[in-house]
Formats: sequence, structure tokens, C-alpha cells
Amino acid sequence: MGQERGAAVAVGRAAAKGTPLNFGDGAAFRLKSGRELARALLVLRLCAFPRLVRHAGTILATSRKILGSRLWGGLLRATFYGQFVGGETPAEVAAAAGRLRAVGLRPMLAVPTEEDVGQEKDGEQWYDANRGAARDCVGLAAAAGPHPMMQLKVTALMSARLCETVSRRLAEPDPELTLERVAAVMGGEDAAFRCLTPEENRHLGVSLRRLDDVAGHAATRGVRVLVDAEQSYVNPALSLATLALMARHNRGSPWVWNTYQAYLQDGKRRLAADAASARRRGVCFGVKLVRGAYLELERRRAREGGIPEPVHPDLDATHRSYGECLELALGLAARDGEGVGVMVATHNEASVLHATQRMEELGIPRQGGGVCFGQLLGMCDHVSLALGEAGYAVYKSVPYGGAEATLPYLARRAQENQGVLQAARRERRLLARELRRRLLRRP
Repeated sequence: MGQERGAAVAVGRAAAKGTPLNFGDGAAFRLKSGRELARALLVLRLCAFPRLVRHAGTILATSRKILGSRLWGGLLRATFYGQFVGGETPAEVAAAAGRLRAVGLRPMLAVPTEEDVGQEKDGEQWYDANRGAARDCVGLAAAAGPHPMMQLKVTALMSARLCETVSRRLAEPDPELTLERVAAVMGGEDAAFRCLTPEENRHLGVSLRRLDDVAGHAATRGVRVLVDAEQSYVNPALSLATLALMARHNRGSPWVWNTYQAYLQDGKRRLAADAASARRRGVCFGVKLVRGAYLELERRRAREGGIPEPVHPDLDATHRSYGECLELALGLAARDGEGVGVMVATHNEASVLHATQRMEELGIPRQGGGVCFGQLLGMCDHVSLALGEAGYAVYKSVPYGGAEATLPYLARRAQENQGVLQAARRERRLLARELRRRLLRRP
């Protein structure tokens, strides 16, 4: 099997230039082992049931009580955990990264830790521990292969409540919290913002320095840090911190990237404004473009608070927004070359085809042109593998950690991506066809 994989990848790489994309023939699944195919087919079929996906968190927690930790952990590792999580130990993470590289894909490691407003931890210990975990992630990413990337959530290192407060302050006329002052605090100056309380200033100062410590460590190890977007009511603060990190570290290369959610009505405006800000300051700019993952939460919060919904009214509007943001981001990459990095993070086949077509029209090479693609581990593999075989740079987001620690992540991912999971008919059909081919030993 190892020889089969190596030969297939070698052929794919040799023929990469000019190789057309084909998501429908399933040939790329020949790079997967029979065990991987069977597990993926089982998990994706289970995820096709809306009620199961909607109540994933409750079901996982209840099954643990019924089965006991040992049996529950073994069952989880054989199914959902094994499908969507890279492992727990450094050795398991390295093995997962090796399996991705063997089929022409790249790992993008992520510690699945974050908090929401109302879930804040007392004291700084939890945030400091997460900084240590993020620094460890840098080391694992650096060892996982060339062109390493990792994901980082600001709310793992800074209180979500403070992020919400800062976001509100940024909406005021002439906000005191400017990029330059935030960058200065990252560099060691005291946080002394009149719009914040002494306790808020203290926590902001140590949090910004935590973020800067991780970003600086990553840049020295050659690891690009993709800062995740979160809920709309904390995103302005997250973007401010990320742009300050860019101002401090994105000299010569985009080491820090920001994430833009196309399902938000202000997504394209924010992307254009931040790109212009980076250009004025003479720093490199990194973009991860996603549709968005907090749709139900955003709508429920808007209803309960009697405020306008921040998201687009329907899926078609979100698709149009993603296309417009993609056009803007690829235009930046074509204009500024190595000064801009773009990740097209999507499971949508039409968006992927649009991106590859525009790359060709704009003269952006499949590799080395600053543009890459991203999908979640265990999802949309027929798209990822086809892109990799065609010579594009493709990353799979690889969360890692213990089964219990990643339980909230698994439940959230199932709920956030239930539309994709339930609609993955083509992937399930291709997986079943490849399994039948092997069982019947067809060529």
C-alpha cells in the first residue's frame, strides 16, 4: 500500500502542471487505505442524519456515561475522533501529518481551544496554559513538513468578554484603541486606555503580549499563523490584534494571516479596508477566506437582542459574497506577489473551480504564487485530493488533543458544518465505489 501511495503521488506531481480538476471520478481515493475508506464512509453516512448532527454534543456526552471512558474512547477513536482529529500525542500528530503528505496534502495544525462570552476563566492561568499549548503547536507544525501553517484562536489567549468590550469601543467615534497603540502594548508598553477599566487594561496588556509571543515564536520557526475569526461581536477586537501582529511581524513575508467570513454582511468591506491598511503601512498581508461557522448562533443572538442580523439573508447572498471576496483576494495576490498570502478555505466545489480558473487567468502559479486551498480534516477529501494531484497547495486543518478535550470541537464542527455533511452525497458515493472496486479486486 505504501508503494502504491508513493507511486500515485509521484505520478500526480509529475503531471501536475496543466492537470485538470476532476472531482467526480474518485480516482484520488485510490491513495487512501481500505481502513480509511471504510471509516470515512461510516462517519459521513452517520453525519447525513440531521437529528444526529444537531444533537451531537448531547449524544457524545451521554454515550460516554453509558459506555464508560475506556469503551467510549475506543469507539470514538475508531469513528468520529479518528476521522476529524489528528491524534493526541506528538507521535500521533506526526503520523497524521505524514499520512497527509503521502497523498500530496499539507497539515495545518490547530489546538481546538476557545471561549465565548460568559465562559471566561478566572485568573490568567488558563490563558497562560493555552499560550504554552500554542507554542508547542508551533514546534509540531515546524516538524510536520515544509511550508508549515497553524491556526490560532485569540479567545484562547484573551477573555472573550474583553474582546466584546474592545469591539464595542472600536465602534465609537474616534476610538482610542488604535493599531499603533495596540502594537506598542505588544512590544512592552503599558496598556493605559481611558475607555477601559484598570483590570481590563491589565488583562489586555498581558493578553496582547501572549499573542505577540506566539506570533514571534512562529515567525522565527518559519511557521505561518492563521488567526481564526469567531463571532461577529468579538471579531473587531480580533482583527485589531491580528493587524497589530501583522505590523510587528509581517516584514518581508506574511507570517500572520487574518480570517474573513463571507457570510457576514461587512465581510468584503473589512477585507478591503484591512488590505489597504497593510499596504499603507508597508507590511505583508495574509488572508484566509471562509464562509463562516457561527450562523445559527449569530441569528439567535440577533433575534434575542432585537438587533439586525449581521449575516447575509440567504445562502445565495453568501455565495455571491464569497465570490466577491475571492475576486478581491486573488487580485491582491496577483498584484503584490509574495507580499500577499491567500487561503481559499472552502468545501464548495464551485468556489474551488472559480478560484482555480481565476488563478490561471491572473497568472498565479499553482504552487509558489501565494495562493493555497484549505479544508477540514476528514471532510471533502475528494476535493482536497483532486487539488493536490493537480499540483495545487492544499492544507487540511488538523485539530489535535485528547478525546475528552476535543469533544466540544467535534460537536461544534458537526453542527457548524451540518449542511456540508448532510450534502456530501458525492463523497459518500465515491467512497463506496472505491471500496467495492477493492473488494472485487477490479483494476
